Amino acid sequence: MTQKGVAVVVGAGDGLGSAVARRFARGGYVACLVRRHGDKLDGAVKEIEAAGGVAHGFGVDARREDEVVALFERIERELGPIEVAVHNIGANVNFSILEMDARKYTKVWEMACFSGFLVGREAARRMVPRGRGTILFTGATASVRGGSRFAAFAGAKFALRALAQSMARELGPQGVHVAHVVIDGPIDMHWIRDNFPDMVKSRPADGLLAPDAIAENYWSLHAQERSAWTQELDLRPWAEKF
Repeated sequence: MTQKGVAVVVGAGDGLGSAVARRFARGGYVACLVRRHGDKLDGAVKEIEAAGGVAHGFGVDARREDEVVALFERIERELGPIEVAVHNIGANVNFSILEMDARKYTKVWEMACFSGFLVGREAARRMVPRGRGTILFTGATASVRGGSRFAAFAGAKFALRALAQSMARELGPQGVHVAHVVIDGPIDMHWIRDNFPDMVKSRPADGLLAPDAIAENYWSLHAQERSAWTQELDLRPWAEKF
């Protein structure tokens, strides 16, 4: 398979992030999977390789500017041009505003928003001179609606959405496609099934967002012709109330 370049997925957890990496690897891209603890990526990397794709895992704290800068420099130097960058870090935490201290609020913002700025900026710095590339941000219900006890998460996700909008308006005329994806509903992964078993049981069989189905939408965003780019896409199960 002829490689088309590199797809970087920051926040390549066991659910959506790994699914996105698999999809881009299947499409001919070198998949670079990134999460804070790189040793947790071994299974996902081996799965992509077993399917005939090319993948590399990187342990990086995406809240650290020096680590993100070094990551993008290394990938471009050793693996090739970054054509796709996906920011997929969540930080979905539940705290009453009465119990939240500044450290917790700041940590959530760093994880869900500030890291997006770092990833988006470093991707843009490589893509703009080439006049092409795709930058995708994973949003959530909290990106458009703040819920009780989710002040930190909603604040960060609102800000990430604004970042994506601003970047799209600046970078689109320079050939770089920036899109924000609102994931409005629970994703079918082990963490959801383990922590919310009653909610899972109450839903129909296909009432959770399938990671591979979401990943297919990310692929479609990247494949769009630039005469008809999407800036924001919302995805939810058919049975989800909204």
